[in-house]
Amino acid sequence: MLTCMGDDAGAVRSAVLSLHRTTGLPMVFGGAVAGRERFRITEMVGNTTDSLSGLVIRQGSGLGGKAMALGRPVWVSDYPHAATISHDYDGPVSREGLLSIVAVPVVVRRRVRGVLYGALREPLSLADRVIATAVETVRDLEQDLAVRDEADEALARLGGPGGPGAGDQASSSTARWEEVRAVHAELRGLAEQVADPEVKARLLEASVRLATANRDDTERLPARCDGPSGPALSPRELDVLSYVAIGCTNAEAAQHLGLLPETVKSYLRSAMRKLGSHTRLEAVTAARRAGLLP
Repeated sequence: MLTCMGDDAGAVRSAVLSLHRTTGLPMVFGGAVAGRERFRITEMVGNTTDSLSGLVIRQGSGLGGKAMALGRPVWVSDYPHAATISHDYDGPVSREGLLSIVAVPVVVRRRVRGVLYGALREPLSLADRVIATAVETVRDLEQDLAVRDEADEALARLGGPGGPGAGDQASSSTARWEEVRAVHAELRGLAEQVADPEVKARLLEASVRLATANRDDTERLPARCDGPSGPALSPRELDVLSYVAIGCTNAEAAQHLGLLPETVKSYLRSAMRKLGSHTRLEAVTAARRAGLLP
């Protein structure tokens, strides 16, 4: 069974590092939701103490808890004297010397998955640019988490009834292979939406493994779009073919891939020419024989 794309904590860690790099804020920190209506601060850059490390923030409490409850960014320019938040965590915040802080919740499918903070050790108002950058960083994180969720769900379907692990009888069923082909197309489409190069590479690797899943070891060919053993299809040509293979029209493939229908048509024509095919069906069949599609 393929492994999942990664957990929320790892994604939050990358976002914290990115926000620190792009804003130059003295301290950036955050954490992923660690239970019902609470999250734990696990990622910190620029800290001078460990006072915030591992701190559990409850929904509605403090600045981050308020951001979690409201589902939107909140900030203060003088934390110890701010009248708009509760002061449950004044001790740890004071020991770190933080005064001006912004907290931005990470919301995916209407559920808070974590909170990112950026902070100054001076009672100054955070610049609009800094807050906008923090929000943009969180939006990118939300997109990555959403794509990972979809990828995990697609991969999980392969392990259920009728999936590749369901036994020899299921392995030979038409329904099983239609599902494999649908997941293959979905994985390639998702890969184009991911900003994280490591996650993108893992999604594409998963699609490659699916592309040769229906071939015996004796006949399996490397499922590469640019290898010497098969036609030199471009990644986008293969993306288009993967959706054509599950019965999508050009318009439907365009919608899945974020392309214009005419662009899809152009990629399809190019793929057909390279595969020596005259119809969509011939192109799909040729690609499967070359080990490019499941």
